[in-house]
Parts: sequence; C-alpha cells; structure tokens
Amino acid sequence: MARITTSLDPSVPLLERLNYLCISSTNLDEFFEVRVAGLIQQIEIGDPYLEADQISAQEALRLISARAHELVDEQYSVLNNELLPLLEQEGIKVLARPMWNAEHSAWLEQYFRDEIQPILSPIGLDSSHPFPRLLNKSLNFIVSMDGKDAFGRNIGYAILQAPRALPRVIQLPAEFCEPGQYHFVFLSSIIHAFADDLFFGMKIKGCYQFRVTRNSDLAIDTEETSDLLATIADELTHRNYGDEVRLEIAHNCPEEMVTFLRDQCAMQQENVYLVNGPVNLSRLQALHSIVERSDLKFKPFTQGRPNGLTSEVEIFGLLKQKDVLLHHPFQSFTPVIDLIKQAATDPNVLAIKQTLYRTGAISPIVDALVSAAHAGKEVTVVIELRARFDEAANVALAAKLQQAGAHVVYGIVGYKTHAKMLLILRRENNKLRRYVHLGTGNYHRNTSRIYTDYGLLTSDKQIGEDVNNLFIQLTSLGKIPKMHKLMHAPFNLHQGLLDKIDREIAHAEAGKKAHIIIKVNALVEPEMINAFYRASIAGVKVDLIVRGICTLKPGVPGVSENIQVRGIIGRFLEHTRVFYFENGGEVEVWAGSADLMKRNLLRRVETCFPIESKRLQKRVIEDLNLYLADNTQAWILSADGRYQRAERKEGDEIISAQTALLDELAKIN
Repeated sequence: MARITTSLDPSVPLLERLNYLCISSTNLDEFFEVRVAGLIQQIEIGDPYLEADQISAQEALRLISARAHELVDEQYSVLNNELLPLLEQEGIKVLARPMWNAEHSAWLEQYFRDEIQPILSPIGLDSSHPFPRLLNKSLNFIVSMDGKDAFGRNIGYAILQAPRALPRVIQLPAEFCEPGQYHFVFLSSIIHAFADDLFFGMKIKGCYQFRVTRNSDLAIDTEETSDLLATIADELTHRNYGDEVRLEIAHNCPEEMVTFLRDQCAMQQENVYLVNGPVNLSRLQALHSIVERSDLKFKPFTQGRPNGLTSEVEIFGLLKQKDVLLHHPFQSFTPVIDLIKQAATDPNVLAIKQTLYRTGAISPIVDALVSAAHAGKEVTVVIELRARFDEAANVALAAKLQQAGAHVVYGIVGYKTHAKMLLILRRENNKLRRYVHLGTGNYHRNTSRIYTDYGLLTSDKQIGEDVNNLFIQLTSLGKIPKMHKLMHAPFNLHQGLLDKIDREIAHAEAGKKAHIIIKVNALVEPEMINAFYRASIAGVKVDLIVRGICTLKPGVPGVSENIQVRGIIGRFLEHTRVFYFENGGEVEVWAGSADLMKRNLLRRVETCFPIESKRLQKRVIEDLNLYLADNTQAWILSADGRYQRAERKEGDEIISAQTALLDELAKIN
C-alpha cells in the first residue's frame, strides 16, 4: 500500500505519517470484511472462477493471504522500528510495561480499578460457559490459568472482551513527564498487568490479545423483501456477528493457545496473523487529536470560495448569470448547504429533490431539508440505504426526514443510487426555473474537507430537465425520454464513454488531435480497458490518474505504450472523477459520480455531466495537467503491475498538485 510507504516519507509531518499507517490498517480491515469475505462465500456456493483472472477463488485467497501477511509485517515494522522511535524523540512515548516506574504502576493500577475493572466481564471457559461469539473487530484477551475456581474445578482458559466504551490508548497525567511531552499506555498493557485482579485465587500464566474480523457485507435478497428499510434495519443487528474471515493474535502467544483460538474460530492457518503490537493499529489515530503539536501535523487551512460567492450572496441570482464549479476540499462545501438553506426559506421555491448516499450521522444537509419540509416545500429525497458501513446512519436519516413530512424513497431494487444530484424548483416571473447541483462526491460536510471532489452549480435549462427526469424515474420507476446533456448509468454512460474513446481513435487515424485524460478512483471494467488498449494502438495518448485499483497494464509494447497510469497519494483522498477528450480540437470535459467499474457503469444509478463553460473547462484542464506534472506525491504504474514513486531529477521544479491547489484556492493558516 502506498500509504504505508508514505508513512516512511520524512517530508510528511510525523503525526500524519502515523495517521497514514492507521488508514492502511482500516483499509485492510474493510478489504477482509467485504472482499475476502466475498471470496469465501464464492467458494461455499461452489462458484469456481473469478471473472477477470480465470483463477479459482481458492487460489485468489492463497495469493491474498501471502501478500496480506507481508503487508501486516510491514505495517508493524514501520510502527515499531520507525514511527514509535521518532515519536519518542519528540517526547511522545507509548510506554510498554517494562518502562513503567513505581509511580506509573500505582496510577495505572488505580485507573484499572476505577475505570476498567468495573466494566469487564471475564468468561471462564467450561461446558456451561462455551467460547463466546465475539464482536467483529473487538479487542479480546485469552487468559491461561492454573488453580481451581470457586467451585473446586480446574479452569484452563478464560476470555476477556474489552468493551468499545473503553479508550484503547490512555494518556498519563502531565506530572509524569516533562512540559510539552506526552506519555501514553495501551489499554491492552494495563489489562495484561492487572489481569490477576479479575481471577481471584487463580494464577495467571499468560494473557494475550486477539481480534476476530467478520464478514460485514449485508445479506439482503432485494427481490424477496417487501420493505427494504425494515429489512436493512433488521440485518444491521447481525453485522457484527457474521462469519469469521481473519484472526489476529499477539505474536508472543504460545502455539497451543493459537491453535485453540484457531479451532474455536474455525479459521484456516493462512487466515491467522501474528502481530507485534496492538491488534488494531487504527486505534493509534487517537494520538493525532490528543497531541497538541502543530509542527508534527499538516498546516491548517481555511477553505476558499469562488469569486462572488460570499456567504451573504443570493445564490439563485448568481447562478442566473454563470455556472459555479466548486473544488473540494480546497474550496468550501458550505455554498451547497447555503443553497438548500436559502431554498428552505425562499417563498418562491416550490420543491427540492435530492439524492443522499453518505451524509454522516449528523448532517447540516439533512437539517436544511427538514427545515424546507417544515416550511411547506415539497421535499423528495432518494436515500441509498445500502451505502456500505453507512446503512445505520441512513436508516436514521430516512426516519428523520419522513417525520418532517418529506417524501423518502430508497432508490431502485438491484441498483444502488450512487448519483449526487440536487434539484431546486423556483417560480420566477410566473415560470418554473430549475437550479441544480451535480457532484463527484457525497453530500457529507466532513469528507468534503478531506476528499477531493468537484461540484457544479448551474441553472442550465437542459441539465435541469435531465436531472428532473432522472428524479421522476427514481420515484416513478418509469422510462425517461432521451437525455439532453447528461450521461447516466445503467443506461447510456458505459456506451457513451466507449463511443467517446472510439471517436478519439477515429481522430488519431485521421491525423487529428487525439488525447484522453481520465481521473477516477478505480479502473477494472474489461470493455473500458480494451477500449484504452485500442486507443493506444491507434496512437491516442492516454493519461490515466487512478487513485485505487487499476487492472490495465500500461507500457506493454504494441498494446499500451501510449498509456500512462499514475496515482496521487497525498494529504487528501483523491475522489474526483473527470473525463477529458481532445476531440480533434473541440475539447470535451465531463465529471461524474462513477468509477470505471462494472458495478458503477452497469449496476448503479450514476450521472456524468459536461463542464461546458470555457472558463470552467480551462480550470479543470489546468487541474488535470497539474496532477500529471506532480513529481512529489505521484506513483507510476509499470507493466508488471507495481507502482514506483515518480522520479524527480536534480534541478526539477518540485510539484505537488494538492499543495499547489491549496495555495491557489484556500488560505493556509
């Protein structure tokens, strides 16, 4: 993972490097919870092959296990050999038990008795206390003991689960360290030290942490359910107890105890990971918020706003004059919230329609929609309940909107609604005018500060009609007339992009200008990949900026030597989806919600919208060229499937796309 390598980059502030390492751990968790779990299910139902690779699911699991073990070893090596020593040099220490002095031990023992012990419920294992079904990704301990219990029986093992209410990293009082220093202790270290207090009269031989990762994909038969909301709400109660897919155990746990845990969890050996450190690295993210060291973090910034779009401006009047393009996180997401708030109180606004995929549990967008509904506006919200890991929040938001009187629907059965659309209908001079926001990212204020996304605000008549027709389709399930300007999945987006690639091929063969630049999160759809290969063979220059998975191989002689693939791993998560076609000099620029994956193009509701203003086109093209010139945070994909960091020759200008955009569009504090 590039984020692990970034955690080794000395040019990145130290606490941010720790953050990158934690993110890599979280990403790996989700990979096991969904992708590995899916492969295991594939084996169980007897589906022998993977679609693209034509290798068995069993072989894919074997390859994943080998690489994942390497990756986990690398994560803990970076933590133990690089980051913790560097943090210690800065006065930020995580104290292992051998480092505790008498004062530490006394304070921690009292903390254990006051704050930890009352919450714990150790379970001695016998026939009436079988091995418990452990919560997904919870911190647990297996304890081996000697001696007889209160009833005169020998108890060999006990299980202790640490409730999620307990902090995993505990800060010691300031008096235990020098001014400006920070000392921390892992919860696991405290439990190890004082486990004797939980088993009176027994001798503790060993106490070792472990964690079980479970299948977290919701098993919902959309064809059989009559109430998707109720079905998802019910299924969420089972998510934390799905089938086991991974077992992480402390590296010093004796072999017989590892075997015992593996048997109890019905886990194959290749899915057992022995780790030299906390079993959940992501818990270390707490240090980033606790430690007040601005010199060890990215410089804070204030998001900018486009010229003329101040907090006091009447947005409807501005959009009559021109389109507005927002580029998050460099520019604020607040204008989108302001637009809905203005619509909620504007007596001329009759209706608001919006899609919601991920918004966060507390959302100013939802609050604004509730206000609009209370104000008597016709509010229609299409909520995608199946946004993975956000299902619970979306169920709650749906209930909140319904209580306010909004019309709430849950998209299309079998097709996730992933499009990002907002439509406001306003009466002006006895006519209806439509105002639209279309985005590449979610209506989520928090992620708008850490994800790069575009958002187009427009009053274009034809785009407004297209969006209105899409909402009618989502609510009525009827067919819609031909689109004026938008491409949309699962109908014409896939073929529309293929047609535009074929058009570039035709231009190249006719000796005209031909160039494709595409920036997405993932590229795995076979027909799109084959189209890029055809374009390369025809002489079209193809620049692909892919943040995540890419199964295209660039630089293969005779096939893809005109294709370059790069990814940008920086301060912000690259999330924009942008499509540039030179088109013989008649440039087209598009942005949208879909990645180049089969699920996005053929099994989701997605939108792709044109950037038609020459002024805004120029800006997007400049952004793309900046990403293509990045020699600081760019990773280049080679034909063998490996990424290498972009090389910067001596004397070359240092170019970081994200830093340059911050300098241009935001204010560094």
